[in-house]
Amino acid sequence: MPGDSSAPRDLHKTTIAAESDSPSRRRGEPDVNVLVIAWYPHEPDRVGELAVIPATGVTQVIGRGDEDDGRLRFFRARPGRLEPTEPLASPALSRRQLEVRVDTDGMHVRRVGQCPMRVNGVATDEAVVQPADTLRFRQELLLLCTRRAARIPPLRHLEPDKVGPFGKPDALGILGESPAAWALRDQISFAAQSSAHVLVLGETGTGKELAARAVHKLSSRAGRPLVARNAATIPPGLVDAELFGNVRNYPNPGMAERRGLIGQADGGFLFLDEIGELPAELQAHLLRVLDSGGEYQRLGESSSQRSDLRLIAATNRDPTELKHDLLARLTVSVEVPPLAERLEDIPLLVEHLVLRAAEMSPKVAARFIERGAGGTPRVRAATRLIDELMRRKYEENTRGLEAILWAAMAGSEGDTVEWSERPTDRPAARSEPPASRSPRNTEPPEGEIRAALAQAEGNVARAAKALGLTSRYALYRLMQKLGIDRGGG
Repeated sequence: MPGDSSAPRDLHKTTIAAESDSPSRRRGEPDVNVLVIAWYPHEPDRVGELAVIPATGVTQVIGRGDEDDGRLRFFRARPGRLEPTEPLASPALSRRQLEVRVDTDGMHVRRVGQCPMRVNGVATDEAVVQPADTLRFRQELLLLCTRRAARIPPLRHLEPDKVGPFGKPDALGILGESPAAWALRDQISFAAQSSAHVLVLGETGTGKELAARAVHKLSSRAGRPLVARNAATIPPGLVDAELFGNVRNYPNPGMAERRGLIGQADGGFLFLDEIGELPAELQAHLLRVLDSGGEYQRLGESSSQRSDLRLIAATNRDPTELKHDLLARLTVSVEVPPLAERLEDIPLLVEHLVLRAAEMSPKVAARFIERGAGGTPRVRAATRLIDELMRRKYEENTRGLEAILWAAMAGSEGDTVEWSERPTDRPAARSEPPASRSPRNTEPPEGEIRAALAQAEGNVARAAKALGLTSRYALYRLMQKLGIDRGGG
């Protein structure tokens, strides 16, 4: 591959240091080409580390050892800083295993070492790869190509003592080292510190309840109750009784007195999942109690009660489908990103989910667990499994990932979780390295967004798909940033 591979190794380090000291640190850094370690059995704690590919046309090298030959360095991106790590040490990797160069048409990769390479599961020696493509070297190493900010912005709201070890769940139960995962943590922290009612948005299976419980845990009301209910399970005729309660013998003789969900949540939080499933006329029943006085009436009672509660409402619907005056009272939003926006977190989630399965069902999953250094439990998983999982489409996000993992464990004969194809699996639309298709990695211009919304007649999900964005929530963020409404105006 052409290119100058004699550039000094410190050039890369100097570039990162210069970027970190610039004003972009405060504004959010621009996206750069990155290779993320997605699986590395020789040193499993390094999953999630990244190497930044300079956009200079200079050929860089990935391989074993630390020779001064234009070798890429790996870093751990933590809020506000990049922590350099040791060179790769797997003896199965060549010292010059992969050459990488960024050009105008994408990232060029060429295998120069002995370990064979597969790009998106297809054997090849050379390819032009795009974001979301994977590079697999037998069982030794799996890399994810992506574009993202190299440095995670400093935290604005989350306290430092709530930041967990690299690659592990934090004190809130949130796992992930992607920019999207860190943005979620900061959103949750802001929501917790506010006194406002909260709307949690996210696709099915992304972990909206986990986010709601994290808001409760971080708030000044952490010692008070979190009363949770799925709004979709409340029968329409019983909404008032479930929410507000009733006095004794009302509406029928012999009925016991009930406080209702709102009374139970006094001083704490009421979490109503799937709030969008309540018809608009029933959503209106919540409006009065959400105002500053917290006033409501139990069924059969003439006097008013007061409840000092904070509501956390969650929905996977377009938020504008909520009754407008209810939406106006949910003044703080938390957006839980889909897996498509945090692909580099999938390997970390895989290990977490298998470890959890081993705790809950040891007879089924414990055989896939080994003890690493210091007795730390580690998951034995085939590199191909992680490769395939990172190239799936997940309509139910983490919930869908967990379902595939259970099927993989059921189909694995030895002590390693192996990949097993299922008829219901939906692979991503990438099969050949040069023709990789991936989510759009640049923001569409404002005019294009307005045109797409107009063409879709205000349907945000359809417009997001037409624009090549990962989800409708990505489009919501752009609309809010640019001040665009659903009609494109």
